[in-house]
Amino acid sequence: MFESLKRFAVIVALGGCLTAHAADETPDVLIKNVTSEVIELIKTDKAIQAGDTKHIQEVVESKILKYFDFNKMTGSAVGREWRNATPDQKAQLSKEFQTLLVRSYSNALTQYKNQTVDVKPLKAAAADTEVTVKTEVKQPGGKPVAIDYDLIKAADGWKVFDIYVAGVSLVANYRDTFGQEIKANGIDGLIKSLHDKNTAKVVEKK
Repeated sequence: MFESLKRFAVIVALGGCLTAHAADETPDVLIKNVTSEVIELIKTDKAIQAGDTKHIQEVVESKILKYFDFNKMTGSAVGREWRNATPDQKAQLSKEFQTLLVRSYSNALTQYKNQTVDVKPLKAAAADTEVTVKTEVKQPGGKPVAIDYDLIKAADGWKVFDIYVAGVSLVANYRDTFGQEIKANGIDGLIKSLHDKNTAKVVEKK
């Protein structure tokens, strides 16, 4: 259940691409509008309802990239070793981590089971450039689960850089694994490991 909710949370955030939102829209309003749009998409898109993972992945990959700060997410997941990576290594890590997240969670839309999302009022100052939008996912027959979104304000609007499900960070989930891989095989070893995982996922789908 936890994994299903985590994936649902990610796909809700990724769904910010489905329409053009105003750059000056407040983060809580953005998340609320996005949530409504994604839920409506799930209910009306026959390919999603049928579990067409290729279609879902195409929707995610073609729409969401500019609404996530994958560079910030990757740097946080890699941790202190990020500063030792070359610009080329950082670019490769961000690309592979982005691919891993998109492919790992592209099946989330098919797991929607009539959840509803309550977006809490934003507690932040107007001048804040990093905020947390708190939400609660309610599911039939189950306890509500807190899902929070960390967003940063960029020149072209707010971008998600981490998601917490029941207090657990999506990015932090990867930090220990990444750290172990870097310790054993260096930055290039982590890049290769991510690339191999992404390639394996493609092969599995064929």
